Amino acid sequence: MTPAKELRIVFMGTPEFAVAPLRRLVSDGYNVVAVVTTPDKPAGRGQKIHESDVKVAARELGLPILQPEKLKSEEFVEAMRELNPDLGIVIAFRMLPEIIWAMPKYGTFNLHASLLPQYRGAAPINWAIINGEKETGITTFLLNHEIDKGAIIGQQRMPILDEDNIGTMYDKLMIAGCDLVVDTVEKIATNDYTPIKQDDIDESTLKPAPKIFKEDCRIDWSCSGESIVNFVRGLSPYPAAWTPMYLNGEEKSSAKIFEVKFEPRTTEATHIGDIISDGKEIIKIACADGMIHILSMQIAGKKRMSNKDLLLGFRDIEDYCCIP
Repeated sequence: MTPAKELRIVFMGTPEFAVAPLRRLVSDGYNVVAVVTTPDKPAGRGQKIHESDVKVAARELGLPILQPEKLKSEEFVEAMRELNPDLGIVIAFRMLPEIIWAMPKYGTFNLHASLLPQYRGAAPINWAIINGEKETGITTFLLNHEIDKGAIIGQQRMPILDEDNIGTMYDKLMIAGCDLVVDTVEKIATNDYTPIKQDDIDESTLKPAPKIFKEDCRIDWSCSGESIVNFVRGLSPYPAAWTPMYLNGEEKSSAKIFEVKFEPRTTEATHIGDIISDGKEIIKIACADGMIHILSMQIAGKKRMSNKDLLLGFRDIEDYCCIP
C-alpha cells in the first residue's frame, strides 16, 4: 500500500465548503498534486470576473489549478492522466464522468453534507433544517454512476440545535468535514474500511434535497408556526425566506425574513397573512395556528434593519398583508 501522505491526490471543488478540507489536507502534509474547479465567470451587477473560493485558496497554497469547461474534453482527460492520480476527492463540485472518477488508482470519494442515504441532492443542510430534523451530519462515499449513491466509507453525526440555521450548520459541518476527509484518506490508503453499499434501500423512505430556487423560498403563511420557523431557519441567511406584501389586494413590495419565533394562537382575531404591529418594535404575521414574530427582516430595496428602525419609516405596515 502507498502511504497516505504519498498518495497523489487531485482535489475537486468550488465553494467555501470545500476550502477548509483543502487547506487541512495541505497543512497536514498530504500530497495534493492539483485542484480542479469551475471556470471563472462574470457575476454581480458589474459583471466582474468571479473566481471560485477553491481557486482563490489553491492559488494561495501554490497548487496547480485546472478549470475545464467540459469534463469529458480530450484536453482535460489528458491533463488528468498526466497527473497520474492515486485518489480523487470531490466536495461540492459538478457531476463527474466515469472517465474522470474512475481514473485514480484508489477511485474518487465525495464529501456530502448529510447522513446518506437521506438527503441526497444539492441542498442537504437546508432541507434537513426545513424538515425539522434534530440531527444531520456528513458522509464520505465512493463515486459511482449514480448521484450520491456510492458505497459509504465514513460518517459523522451532528445535532441540529434550536438556534441553528443554514449559516451556523454550514460552518459546523464544513469544519467537521476536515476531520472526516483526512480520516477517509487514511482509511483508503490502508484499506482499513468496509464500504457500506446503498443498494436495496426503499427509496420511498428517503427524503430528497433538491436544489433550491427563489420560488421555493416563499413562505406559505397557511402552514403551522413550527414549520414556518424551521423554513426560515433552513434558508437564513441565504438564500433567505421571503414573502410578498399586498396593499388593497395588489402586490406592492416583498420582504426577506431571517429570524422569527412562534407564538401559539391566542384570542387575537386575525386572518392568515395579516400583519400586526405596535408601531414601535413588534411585527408579527398570522399563520395557521398562531403568530409569527418577525425578529429580523429586509424590505425589498432597503437594507436589513431592526424592527424599531424599519417601523420609523413604515408606519402603515398594518395596512399590508402577506396574502391578498
